[in-house]
Amino acid sequence: MNGIRSKTEDLEILLAVADHEGFSAAANALDIQVAKVSRAVARLEQKHACSLFTRTTRKVSLTQEGEQFINAIRHAMEQISVAEFALTEQKTRPSGRLRVDAASPFVLHQLVPLVKPFRAAYPDIELELVSNESFTDLIEKRTDLAIRIGGLMDSGLHASLLGRSPLHLVASPDYLKAFGTPYTLDDLTQHDIIGFSDITNLNKLPTTPAINLAIHIKASSGETIRQLCLAGNGIALLSNFMIYKDIRAGKLVSLLTESIDRPNPREQVQAVYYKHTKLASRIEAFLNFIKKRLDL
Repeated sequence: MNGIRSKTEDLEILLAVADHEGFSAAANALDIQVAKVSRAVARLEQKHACSLFTRTTRKVSLTQEGEQFINAIRHAMEQISVAEFALTEQKTRPSGRLRVDAASPFVLHQLVPLVKPFRAAYPDIELELVSNESFTDLIEKRTDLAIRIGGLMDSGLHASLLGRSPLHLVASPDYLKAFGTPYTLDDLTQHDIIGFSDITNLNKLPTTPAINLAIHIKASSGETIRQLCLAGNGIALLSNFMIYKDIRAGKLVSLLTESIDRPNPREQVQAVYYKHTKLASRIEAFLNFIKKRLDL
């Protein structure tokens, strides 16, 4: 075991020299003597019969052999770290606070029905659901995970695709009885359209070419728009995940389905979180649980 530990330590020292571009800098970073760094590198160079670094009075840089060796080591040690983390996570029951942010309709129609079975499966996770109609800063709001509909713009976030939720132009039977059914996209100009007040991009109909809908009644929440539509106030463009039950029950009618481009970026339902080397077990547990049960 001591021999294995010694070899691993030498490799860690080698990585430090490469990352810090110097023996002294690596010694300072690892809080060890420079002589120990030199001996570790010398052992590795002697074992593999090649020079891993070129040394001058001002700089230490990797040789071609050294660069190839370093890349292989780094990958191998990352794999070991992942394996060790997975082993530890298997022994540890997911626990702690999990703050999840999503738009109100997604919280109400998709997440709320899953809370009871999720808590039964993971009683040690303290679930907190936050409704937010606009994108939120995960760090500022101390949020672990957000559910976002549509394409992801922030490259600092990791995205996990949960599925796709088709868009529908919908209206209530009462509205259609009173004002008629649109049979072409041009017919929409003769109707009252309900749309979003804050995120105007959500009022763009994904057709070829895209159409900016003229909005007559505006609301900040998708759930409010749904309720306005159910009450016969006009036609709305909404995601399937929040209206599929209404369509099945005949409370809403899907219109001009062949005119909407599919697939399109607006259909994407993604779980996003900041990139970490290790994904917290409570986040992973939540994602694995809901992904199998969402009705998008």
